[in-house]
Amino acid sequence: MSLDRGTAYGWDDTIQKDSEFILLEEGEYEFTVSDLDREHFEGSEKVDACPMAVVHCQITTDAGTATLKHWLLLSTKTEGLLSAFFASIGMKKKGEPMRMEWSKIFGRKGRCLVGVRSYEKDGEMRQANEIKRFLPPDDYANTEPQQKAYSAGTF
Repeated sequence: MSLDRGTAYGWDDTIQKDSEFILLEEGEYEFTVSDLDREHFEGSEKVDACPMAVVHCQITTDAGTATLKHWLLLSTKTEGLLSAFFASIGMKKKGEPMRMEWSKIFGRKGRCLVGVRSYEKDGEMRQANEIKRFLPPDDYANTEPQQKAYSAGTF
């Protein structure tokens, strides 16, 4: 999939496009994975240093398209969060192990719960959206792990 990564401007080029920030209302939304940044988490009191995926999720509404970034730590401490992301986009089946194939996430659709967080910047209160959690597909709860068929004499 070819992503639009933009074109570099020269120092004296002319620009026109205004900022298109969209604040979504809290709720459930369908998203499409549009990009991925591979970064490194330096570690904290709770989680050791590890690779970190920054997933870009595009949400299209009547008001326009918002892109939310979500940080996923590649750590055993956050395995459930990783599973929730991959289940949401249909790559992980309930109860089954899966190899994280990051190159296959582009263009995949899923559902997520979006919240609004408030923060202060330069003495001014602002609001931004954040993904609170990734939601499994509707049929995920009914999916059972694949059982191996019994065959006499095999273990």
